[in-house]
Amino acid sequence: MRRGDKAQRIGAMLAKMYPHPPVPLDHETPFQLLVAVLMSAQTTDLKVNEVTPALFKRAPDAPTMATAPVEEIQSLIRYVGLAPTKAKNIRRLSELLVERHGGDVPPSMDALEDLPGVGHKTASVVMAQSFGEPAFPVDTHIHRLAARWGLSNGTTVERTERDLKAIFPKEQWNDLHLQIIFFGREHCPARWHDLSTCPICSWAATKKRIQEERRMNDMARRR
Repeated sequence: MRRGDKAQRIGAMLAKMYPHPPVPLDHETPFQLLVAVLMSAQTTDLKVNEVTPALFKRAPDAPTMATAPVEEIQSLIRYVGLAPTKAKNIRRLSELLVERHGGDVPPSMDALEDLPGVGHKTASVVMAQSFGEPAFPVDTHIHRLAARWGLSNGTTVERTERDLKAIFPKEQWNDLHLQIIFFGREHCPARWHDLSTCPICSWAATKKRIQEERRMNDMARRR
């Protein structure tokens, strides 16, 4: 099956399974989404959602967060990974939002990526979900599934993002990255997954890919 045909079929399946995919990080404003996505690096969304209520009650916006002591921010997010670094970045990006943008989150990839702790993926999520700009944030889950499904052979998330943008219509990007994440969590785990029984892998993955993953699972079981 050609890659474009495969992408069309996958897109249709995911749209039917997840017609209105919610953003998995709880937030009320672009600023809160920015902070939540920043914190989600090397931490589950569930853990982030456990700490953000207290954090956003203390500092719901950039001007308030910019005056909060780093030590207090760190204490409020202490259960997420890399809390000391993230607390410093949250405080500093809040200060910069006040200094550069009047306390608002700018609808600009370049301006977002210029903030401490904000990489391309984080900026893409904010642009897509807060401002409705077409973006295709690629995390490790999407990178893994794109490879499984034969949609990209990129060795980096940047290459995978380019490949996916080339084969999916722009109007699907903002929902599709969430749909792939939800599908991966519910149907397509990283380990101990039988690709031959998966709703998508069973027909999208190549026989070589199925054999490779079976071999890796067998090796892991013998350890």
